[in-house]
Amino acid sequence: MTGSLDNEYKARHESFERWFQSSLGRAMLANQRHVLDQATAPLTGARQLQVGLSHRLPLASGSDFVQKIITTPGWHAHMPDSVAVADADELPFPGDSMDLVILHHTADFSPDPHQVLRESARVLRGEGKIALIGFNPVSLWGLRKLVSRHHEGPWGGRFLFRKRMEDWLRLLGFQIDDSATHFCALPLQNNRGHRRTRQRNRDWLPIGAYYCILARKRVVGRVPPRARWQKAKVMPIPGTLGAPGGCASRSGTMSNNRKQQEKQWPAR
Repeated sequence: MTGSLDNEYKARHESFERWFQSSLGRAMLANQRHVLDQATAPLTGARQLQVGLSHRLPLASGSDFVQKIITTPGWHAHMPDSVAVADADELPFPGDSMDLVILHHTADFSPDPHQVLRESARVLRGEGKIALIGFNPVSLWGLRKLVSRHHEGPWGGRFLFRKRMEDWLRLLGFQIDDSATHFCALPLQNNRGHRRTRQRNRDWLPIGAYYCILARKRVVGRVPPRARWQKAKVMPIPGTLGAPGGCASRSGTMSNNRKQQEKQWPAR
């Protein structure tokens, strides 16, 4: 990224992190944690990776994984050992090393969201899960973004369509296990209506403020190489020259025997 673009997205990241300290932001974060806890409860594995915008917004903290890693795009003082400073489109992890990858509005605040998905697919092992959270443009929140004049908080994000994200995941070899929108609250800073949507697991109308896509990385089975056909070996017959058919060989042998007899018994 260029310097100006890097500074622009850095400012958007910091503004979005500060927004989560508001009443509306805290209500949404509580709802997202509840949704992720429900989705990741049956999952187990060695490593869980959260690719987000801040290490201060952990998700799926109750999941059953041995190691939990969080990446953040910027360095901060007093960061835990489990936090790695890295860009979402260039993760410093080997391929097939993670069992669960959580993208917390990462594509919304990235200059290259497709590369973010490719990197997540690279570090995820086969049959591993990815949980993608993004703002829903087909909602009152999406309408608020269209009419908003500033780019602070969530209004500085991309608001990518859920169908597009599902198509990108399928192109990368994922199978969509679950996809739904959540948090049907008005995009207003007040306390009314926040508690009713805080612990709701799913909103059946696709107009929630954000969507959560749970997908599994498929492993394509290798086709074993086709065995080369070989000619059947024919057991040789005594008295033949080793040819498959005995007729030509037998005739040749008989003629040779006749010549030998003529040599032994010359004609009178």
